[in-house]
Amino acid sequence: MVQGVGFRYYCYRTATELGINGYAKNLYNGDVEIEAEGNVSEMNEFIKQIQIGPKFSKINSTSVVRMQYEGEYKEFSIL
Repeated sequence: MVQGVGFRYYCYRTATELGINGYAKNLYNGDVEIEAEGNVSEMNEFIKQIQIGPKFSKINSTSVVRMQYEGEYKEFSIL
């Protein structure tokens, strides 16, 4: 659950710095869904940074599902 800490923007900024494509969006239950793709080393760093989160945030849990790279996204977006 993420509220008022700029988490999606943090995801966007981190993804852009690492060359990760995909999206971050708020879900109705307050969670944030992130779908991201890129090379393995950058994805590992992205996941690490997302699990830390922005200043003043508290990340209680994350769930990572690794899938086959499809090249579906051309940039990272906030939805």
